[in-house]
Amino acid sequence: MGMITIALAKGRLADLSIDLMEKAGVDCAKLKGNTRKLIFNTNKDKYRFVLVKPTDVPTYVEYGAADVGICGKDTLMEEERDLYEILDLDFGKCKLAVAGMPELKNRNIVISNKRVATKYPNVASKYYKSKDETVEVIKLNGSVELAPILGLAEVIVDIVESGRTLKENGLVVLEDICDVSARLVVNRASLKTKSEDIKMFISQIRRAMEVE
Repeated sequence: MGMITIALAKGRLADLSIDLMEKAGVDCAKLKGNTRKLIFNTNKDKYRFVLVKPTDVPTYVEYGAADVGICGKDTLMEEERDLYEILDLDFGKCKLAVAGMPELKNRNIVISNKRVATKYPNVASKYYKSKDETVEVIKLNGSVELAPILGLAEVIVDIVESGRTLKENGLVVLEDICDVSARLVVNRASLKTKSEDIKMFISQIRRAMEVE
């Protein structure tokens, strides 16, 4: 069997991915250690893990630096990379939503020259285009909740999980865009050149999900 390289998004999604893969028979002990290493071999070199930023997972997979990756659907929607989206892993569930100040909720307020702050400029642009609404999208890299408070933008487009961050900053969800969750993605060439190995890995993951 050839080695399969798996790109994992660092952070909470990696922890949930590790739990699932351990149930699938993948030895993830090295991934749990207190280390700054970013690459690990396991299962007698059957698998190699690389830990990358969540937004970089699709890039590593598209270019073949990794055969397989696990990342959020939100990242896939934003990056629009050329790869196979194989499985909805049914964890890391949250939603993409429009949020803003409470006075905008349930009121038919038309804002001319609306500005939208977001870490997801492609998603936001497509969403408002689908509504035939012209907006100015402002790309931010974090703490987007500040944008309506400081007048940088009227609304934000962001991931909402519990809603606690919005609430603590005086914001509310105004519109739901879509539900998102973790997805298993595969490099197109790898699915041909390592077909048997990757399909076996996918089958192991499917079985682990079924017994959860």
